[in-house]
Amino acid sequence: MRIALFATCIVDAMYPETAAATVKILRRLGHEVVFPQDQACCGQMHINSGYMPEALPVVENHINAFDTDDYDVAVAPSGSCVASVRHQHGFLADRLGRPDLKERAKRVGARTYELSQLLTDVLGVTDAAAQLGSYFPQTITYHPSCHGMRSLKLEDRQLNLLKSVGGITVHELPEADQCCGFGGTFSIKNSEVSTAMLEDKVKNICSTSASLCSGGDASCLMHIGGGLSRAGAKPTTLHLANILASTQEEVLVP
Repeated sequence: MRIALFATCIVDAMYPETAAATVKILRRLGHEVVFPQDQACCGQMHINSGYMPEALPVVENHINAFDTDDYDVAVAPSGSCVASVRHQHGFLADRLGRPDLKERAKRVGARTYELSQLLTDVLGVTDAAAQLGSYFPQTITYHPSCHGMRSLKLEDRQLNLLKSVGGITVHELPEADQCCGFGGTFSIKNSEVSTAMLEDKVKNICSTSASLCSGGDASCLMHIGGGLSRAGAKPTTLHLANILASTQEEVLVP
């Protein structure tokens, strides 16, 4: 397949190695990866904050970048950004009286996948060790991000892929379905509540005796990683793409 990489803002700016890991995984499966050059922010932050008219040119830019015949499917290592593309873009276009943009948004959303969705549902990957050569000899725990669980209905796709990595040990995270407190601009506008939620997440991660916490959203992992660091805790965070891309020859540790 010809797969378009939707890098997302935080991955591109803060965790480019996660985008590179995503490319490694797809190329290892024999697929071609392309990068639409005009992509930028998907507009999720603007929409979530209620800035609808301001979000429109951002959303339209994304649709222009990805509404092409140059690829078969698009993938992003981010559940929240894919949720925005699939659910918010069409809603925004409809609300602002742009039926033409709404139809284009539907086309783009229909072939945009979160990484574990693409691997499991489209590419048929169920055993990361056997099919990807994934190897990661560490003890981890896993945080399922809210948008992935609730908007994309990822269920256990990410967790099952992680469990199938060679050499890995996965410890269950207590209260895993509880939000980490990031929520984008929520963590700024409601910082005290966000911090309290993060403290609970950090405590639960530390209780697992895992060396790191993995997940599918760089934004949540950034938030959690900051909380772990400020608490002086030993665990760190690492995106599932980095773990899936790791092999016996190259283990991508943080």
